[in-house]
Amino acid sequence: MSSVSPRQLDPKLSANLIEAGAKLLAEEGPTALSTRRLAAAVGTSTMAVYTRFGGKQDLVRAMVREGFRLLDQRMGEVGETADPVADVVALGLAYRHNALEHRHLYEVMFGGSGLGGFALSDEDRQHGRYTLTPVVAAIERCMAAGRFRAGDALLVAHQMWIALHGLVALELGGYLIEPYDAGAVFDAQVCAMVVGAGDSVDDAMMSMKRARERRD
Repeated sequence: MSSVSPRQLDPKLSANLIEAGAKLLAEEGPTALSTRRLAAAVGTSTMAVYTRFGGKQDLVRAMVREGFRLLDQRMGEVGETADPVADVVALGLAYRHNALEHRHLYEVMFGGSGLGGFALSDEDRQHGRYTLTPVVAAIERCMAAGRFRAGDALLVAHQMWIALHGLVALELGGYLIEPYDAGAVFDAQVCAMVVGAGDSVDDAMMSMKRARERRD
C-alpha cells in the first residue's frame, strides 16, 4: 500500500499558501510572488501551489476572497444589541482590528495597482461588498430608533466605509503615531461620523463606551 505524504493531508496548506502569498505581495511586490518562494515559505512543493490554485492569478483571487471571508466572519461576531449605534461602532472596531490582524490580506484586498500584473478585476472588487450587509442593517436600526436621520442606509454605510478605510490605511502605513495615536484618531473619527449621521454628542459617546466595553 502506498503511503500518503502528510503534506497532502494538511488541511491548513491552502490557508498557509494564501497567507504566505499575501505577505510576499504586500511586502515585496508582485515580482516576489513565485511558486518556488511560496512552496519554500510553507514547506511544500511547487506542484501543491498549482494543484490548489491552478496559477498565481487564481491564488491572488483566493487571497481576496479569503480576506473578505475573514472580515465577514469578524463583523458577524458583533451581533445586535438594544443600542444600534453601539453596534455600528462595534462593527467599525471589528473592521479595524481585522485589518490589523490580517494586514497582508487587507492590503491585497484593496491593493489596486500595487498588485502589478495581478491587478484585481471588477468582479474581484465587487466580491466583498456583502461584508457591508451588517453595517447597513445596523444603520437602518439607528434610523428606525431615531438616532440617525432617515435616509439611504446603504449610502451612509459607504460613507463610513470610506472614512474608516482611509484611517486604517494610514494606520497600517505607520502614519498615525504622533501627536495622536491610531486609537485616539479612530475614536474621534467614529464619533464625528455618528454625530454627522444625526446622533447627539452625548448619546454617541455613551454608545461608543458600550461598544468598547463589549470588545474589552
